[in-house]
Amino acid sequence: MWNNVKAKVMGLKILHGFCNYYTQRHASVGVWVKRTPEKHRRCGQVPGKTRLFATRNYLSTEPPWRVLFFGTDDFAVESLKLLSASRDSNDRIVESLEVVTLSNDVPVKKFADQNKLPVHVWPLGDLQGRFDVGVVVSFGCLLREGLINQFPCGILNVHPSLLPRWRGPAPVFHTILHGDTITGVSVMQIRPKRFDVGPILHQEIYQVPDNFTADQLGATLATKGAQLLIDTLRTLPERITNRREQAQDGATLAPKISTSMSWIVWEEQTCVQIDCLFRAIASRIPLRTIWMGKTIKLLDFAGKCNISLSGRGRIPVPGSMSYQKESNTLAVCCKDGWVGFKAVMLKKRLSAADFYNGYLHQSFQNRSGPPKQECLFHSNRTKLHSAGEENSLTQLHAVH
Repeated sequence: MWNNVKAKVMGLKILHGFCNYYTQRHASVGVWVKRTPEKHRRCGQVPGKTRLFATRNYLSTEPPWRVLFFGTDDFAVESLKLLSASRDSNDRIVESLEVVTLSNDVPVKKFADQNKLPVHVWPLGDLQGRFDVGVVVSFGCLLREGLINQFPCGILNVHPSLLPRWRGPAPVFHTILHGDTITGVSVMQIRPKRFDVGPILHQEIYQVPDNFTADQLGATLATKGAQLLIDTLRTLPERITNRREQAQDGATLAPKISTSMSWIVWEEQTCVQIDCLFRAIASRIPLRTIWMGKTIKLLDFAGKCNISLSGRGRIPVPGSMSYQKESNTLAVCCKDGWVGFKAVMLKKRLSAADFYNGYLHQSFQNRSGPPKQECLFHSNRTKLHSAGEENSLTQLHAVH
């Protein structure tokens, strides 16, 4: 009997990372845990004497785990799929799985219903003793300390970046926007009050393929993050013991994308920057500019165009247009060259040929003198500056 008690005490030490504490079995429904001072606590449990009730007469120190999953979108579904499948796999990483989501009309809720997973209403009440570990993937809400403390192993988070780079809600978009060639996924422990600052349990590096869009990168990292989560849960006590705090150097913020980011500044942005901007946000927010005092959306980015900046006897100004009949492309002059678009949206979608024939043809016939307004796009600096987003296109955001 003494050997059984001793084994459970050692298991709790590994799981919690505590120092100088003892445990005592009580009434076959849970354990009493006497906690050490704040500086020695590792799993975020509240100080003092806390009873942890369990449905299976003991607190697990190894898989399978009782998991509560928090998530909303398609990125989160990939992790939820593997957790669900793990209940029936040979190694059984997960014993039970329940779900928390924010709406009835999100992918996580639909997956849970289809697979008959219990769904909890947010915000949550008392969960004490019902789960071993929580998992958060694309949930979007800060979790209070009292909730985190109800999970003996804490709450894990799958984040699609190599933390501390790109903390925040839109790491995938900023990875593409800033032209990062290396990214990855991180599994960390949640801490209250701030997003993405907890200790790292596991990370995997991923090299970003050329011309990848944010959608493509997000789908890839969702799959890799799900597998990394399962690997972390397989050896969770060891991962908790060997966790490392995030470095302060290299920390950057990834704020939500917004429509103000879609305005092109022809005088300041290079071909590469416009390419990155399109691949980062255009599937959700079309790139925009001003033409003849109206907003025009630029569609179907064609990349850099090989057009001489000093052609036709004059140097074009940024925003100048040139129609390339051979490739049916509308080329626009930017800071260091020309970029092309296959279509625009004015009142309706128009191909580059239709836009040229309907609005630009007559003006392009007269090439003498300065470029006419019909042949120029203008940067909407007022809206860009008022939204405070200009720096997000050209600079990294340091975390203070």
